[in-house]
Amino acid sequence: MASDRSYFALLRKGIHKQAVAAEFSEIKIAHLDLIVAEITSNLDKYTNGGEVLCAVQGLGNDQYIEIIAIDNGPGISDLNHMLMDGVSSGSTLGHGLGSIKRMSDFFSIYSLKGWGTILVSRIYKTDARTENRRVVVRGIVVPKPSEKVSGDGFTYKFSDRYFKLLLLDGLGHGIEANKAVEEAFNQFKLCPANDPAEIIRYLHPPLKKTRGGVGTILVYNGEKDSFTLLGVGNISSKIMNNGECKNVMPYNGIIGHNIPNTMTSHEISAKDYRFIILCSDGIKTRWDIAKYPLIQRYDPIIIAAAIYKDFARQTDDMSVVIVKINKL
Repeated sequence: MASDRSYFALLRKGIHKQAVAAEFSEIKIAHLDLIVAEITSNLDKYTNGGEVLCAVQGLGNDQYIEIIAIDNGPGISDLNHMLMDGVSSGSTLGHGLGSIKRMSDFFSIYSLKGWGTILVSRIYKTDARTENRRVVVRGIVVPKPSEKVSGDGFTYKFSDRYFKLLLLDGLGHGIEANKAVEEAFNQFKLCPANDPAEIIRYLHPPLKKTRGGVGTILVYNGEKDSFTLLGVGNISSKIMNNGECKNVMPYNGIIGHNIPNTMTSHEISAKDYRFIILCSDGIKTRWDIAKYPLIQRYDPIIIAAAIYKDFARQTDDMSVVIVKINKL
């Protein structure tokens, strides 16, 4: 949480350290430092504090460091106007939002009056990017307060025909729950199966040596333009398109402890539902996308951040993953 000025310096140092560890170039890190300074300055001047999330995301040439600033401030009534240089709602020169946008490789901002603002800035590791994929994945994973690692996690992989994603919530919290997640990730990368039920059966035996966990598998078939989805345990799975939202119910059980003898994956046409939203039990399930006007037009990370902002339980590990399947 970013609630006072004394914390901002620590926040900037922590984010800088992440970028150095990920071997970003000096010029990319310099831009990042300036972006974080502007974000924390805005939080201090115009809100009653907020939260700044940072993570290194993406695969290969698409790796990036992402900053998400979330506040409960008054909101911005005219975003286009406020993004112009020289415009300020305070007594400053008004370069903040405009400079963040210019220095970012990706920038997005969503705001509602009386609700607050979400700002997203990404710095990519390389300009040789290949991110224009059919499937876009965005996610937020936050550990339980007081824990250094999260017992939640997600991973994914692409092939010529398939996209496959796993979200796993290890039992409990902290290091032991995280070990279950890491073991699941390692086995998921090795698994050759394309049916979510077969993938879960593949993960089940090796997870017996860990705490185990609840999880959901998503597999998108690019040739059929459809996806299959299956979950075991209390991961919330919702499919959405044009404001219509439906739940996909999981099976009871715990991967690594007890899974059903018979499981059938749900097959869904991507023509009918372009968004898949997966949340661990650290996120309350009773959210309504209609609360956020026009949000589906934004990058999916904005949707993830809005759900996290309003429905995260601060006493648990929490994760929300958005998968968007673009039209052919």
